[in-house]
Amino acid sequence: MEEHNQLSRRERQIMDAVYARGEASATQVWQALPDPPSRTAVRTLLRILEDKGHLRHQKRGREFVYHPVRPRRRAGQTALQGVLKTFFDGSLEKAVAAHLAQPNAEIPPDEVKRLVRLIEKARQKEV
Repeated sequence: MEEHNQLSRRERQIMDAVYARGEASATQVWQALPDPPSRTAVRTLLRILEDKGHLRHQKRGREFVYHPVRPRRRAGQTALQGVLKTFFDGSLEKAVAAHLAQPNAEIPPDEVKRLVRLIEKARQKEV
């Protein structure tokens, strides 16, 4: 979580763009950003994120392709913990309740079954 907090808003947007694609060139990142800065600024930010240890690159043809250092799932777990802590007092129950309180909230029946199984597994770990 602390690593994620050390990123600027624009750095987080760039990381989101790279994670969404799995890998991305500077041009692909630039195209994915809302209100993008110059392409040069994007390349500079990618290099900064690489220096901070968040990205690595490979050269493909004439361009660099950037990959996240941390696996997407692990980064997602860290981000979720941060959201829970910041907005829901660390409570998954409060986060789920907030989601379900939205007018368009819907959980398909098959997903409910999978969630029930996950909760049952978590209970078994506690015993």
